[in-house]
Amino acid sequence: MRIGLRSVLPLALVACALALGGCSWLRTLGGKDNVEPPSPLVEFAPTVNAQRLWSARVGGGAGMSGALITPVEADGRLYAAGIDGSVEALDAATGRSVWKRRIGERQGRLWRSGPNSLRWTGGPAVDGDLLVVGGLDGQLYALSASDGSERWHVQMSSEIIASPAISSGLVVVRTNDGRLVALDASDGSHRWIFDQPVPALSLRGNAAPLVSQGMVYDGFDNGRVVALRLDDGIEQWVQTLSAGEGRTEVERLSDVDGALVMDGGTLYAAGYRGQVLALASGTGRPVWQRDLSSYAGAAVGGKVAVIVDADGNVWAFDRDTGANLWKQDQLRFRWLSGPVVQGDYVAIGDSEGYVHWLTLDEGKFAARERLGRKAIEGKPLVVGDVLYVEDVDGRIGAYRLAP
Repeated sequence: MRIGLRSVLPLALVACALALGGCSWLRTLGGKDNVEPPSPLVEFAPTVNAQRLWSARVGGGAGMSGALITPVEADGRLYAAGIDGSVEALDAATGRSVWKRRIGERQGRLWRSGPNSLRWTGGPAVDGDLLVVGGLDGQLYALSASDGSERWHVQMSSEIIASPAISSGLVVVRTNDGRLVALDASDGSHRWIFDQPVPALSLRGNAAPLVSQGMVYDGFDNGRVVALRLDDGIEQWVQTLSAGEGRTEVERLSDVDGALVMDGGTLYAAGYRGQVLALASGTGRPVWQRDLSSYAGAAVGGKVAVIVDADGNVWAFDRDTGANLWKQDQLRFRWLSGPVVQGDYVAIGDSEGYVHWLTLDEGKFAARERLGRKAIEGKPLVVGDVLYVEDVDGRIGAYRLAP
């Protein structure tokens, strides 16, 4: 379970830092040590009908890896991967399987342990006929999106727990040792590498690289957001969201793990124990900022930027000025996923398998459905008017809102 600092006993954190020297798996410790219990669900009269179109199960999901596995859609197909080594393409309209492949099989037998075991935790990402997925052992596989056949694979320097990005003939991959690497999409050869220092203690998770207009943006475990040129990896600017100040590793813990969002020429980013910033994408200059700790990232819709803070409060700000519009505090300590905008609503998953829809203009509860009993940690996906959501068990549901 991906959790914030409030959910872990301080003694456990110190022991982790001293014994391991680097405890980036912090978020997987689970809910038994939660200082605060999840807020009870409030009753409300639904104002919109969340219709489940279909549900399916793919590959065991993220399991206890702490990764944020979410499906991706392209050309009417939904692609998903799981901790058991399976990659599957589904018909996005019906949920029916188009093809399925389990990487790590030899002569009909699955490698379940040992150095050859493949456990997918990063991705998938897709562009045209190229499908890319990474794993806990650092393996990165490129497959054909049409049938799942292998095109190439490479060994990266560390585990991959964030979705890669594909653009302009390059595959950009974030590894857990603080590297951002660009590979040639045709054969997986290295084009450039960008390094950032990794602190001794960080939250479990990595921000996925975001590519826009010839630039790649990403957040790092040292609390910084960096902009690089896509073609050669040259740094264009860096902005600190979380300073990581304090006497101990626990006090200095800072991170940028949530999804970065580009809207027009503005980049929205949130840091754990730091700030929420709207940045001019070309220069990194702050347009506005708010002191707010978040591990879940941002969503933008209409004139609203939505942030989930580390305690599970949902905030809405004016996207242009940062003025506070509303706050929903009745989902506290439910360890919410990143938010997404679906029409006039904000959709968020929680640790008990519920999907909540809030009105975008006021933050009021509009609908609630339960996908299953497992946590929804990955950010939901919106394609057109359909929301796709996946829990840590690999269960996927598709929802459409109706009056």
